[in-house]
Amino acid sequence: MNLSDFDYDLPQSFIAQEPLEPRDSSKLMRMDRHTGAIAHSIFRDIVDFINPGDVLVMNTTRVIPARLFATKANSGGKIEILLLRQLDDTRWHVLAGGRRILPDLELHFAGTDVTATVLEELDASERIINFSRPVNAMLTQLGEMPLPPYIHHRLQDSERYQTVYSRQEGSAAAPTAGLHFTPELLLKLRDNGVKIANCVLHVGLDTFQPVKVDTIEDHHMHSERAYLSADDARIINEAKLAGGRIISVGTTSTRTLETSAILSAGGDPAHPEAIGDICAWRPVMAFDSDTNLFIYPGYQWRVVDAIITNFHLPKSTLLMMMSSFAGRENILHAYETAKQNHYRFFSFGDAMFIS
Repeated sequence: MNLSDFDYDLPQSFIAQEPLEPRDSSKLMRMDRHTGAIAHSIFRDIVDFINPGDVLVMNTTRVIPARLFATKANSGGKIEILLLRQLDDTRWHVLAGGRRILPDLELHFAGTDVTATVLEELDASERIINFSRPVNAMLTQLGEMPLPPYIHHRLQDSERYQTVYSRQEGSAAAPTAGLHFTPELLLKLRDNGVKIANCVLHVGLDTFQPVKVDTIEDHHMHSERAYLSADDARIINEAKLAGGRIISVGTTSTRTLETSAILSAGGDPAHPEAIGDICAWRPVMAFDSDTNLFIYPGYQWRVVDAIITNFHLPKSTLLMMMSSFAGRENILHAYETAKQNHYRFFSFGDAMFIS
């Protein structure tokens, strides 16, 4: 398929610059993925559309203050660094913005005695750097919240770019579909008999990297660390066998669940087609490994029955995933409907419930 098949026009005015208060007051578009039928609600009303026995699967990753500013030791030139992934105590995979960021370059961080050395030059602006000491405990001093580049307003409360259930630090971006949930809403869902299962996927490079190939099958997904515990796998499998739906909160939970099913079938997430055209449900299994699963139209879904998601960027892998789940024409029609009804787009925007 062509990259242009996943393009749509979006004026800047539709891009949400700030989160709404309270969290669950965002608009909610409901779409039947089989018919394309659309209805409109408020997010807090989602309790009316999730049934007792269904399972919500949530990514409990937590965003780190991953945006750092440094200067070159040799010239004083300014460098912006985005921490993507920790490799060991002091080495990190990063995106580095600036000129001539070459191996052996030493970087200084204002107000601290921390330095870093560029170890390796990777594709484009990717680098491996080595800090002079572990910096995890210093990140609030060294860095700031890495909001997406299309958000131009300064966030007053950094917790608004975290889900209320975030736990494990490690993401360079928030799993934004989960930003709509409040503790009270989660409690009401539990009281209604909805089950909650957790997973972890630390969001990395592909959130920030656009698709650069004309034919989407040629796109290479970078690996991100994902984790599903045995207890959460059991909750999901038991609920499915009892007739409940598996509802993923966001694209990261979706990729984690589908990766788990592919692994349980003995497959490789990089080549899901190799295990055959399995359209029926596959049980999930506990795992802790990298995944570079790329879901686009033609993918055979194995676990997820419904998805809670935000509205995604044109030509993005996330839009391709939603097109695979609900049909490209249905999704593009839904996005046009969202514009007509003044929905807010992207990370701090409104939500969809596709079932």
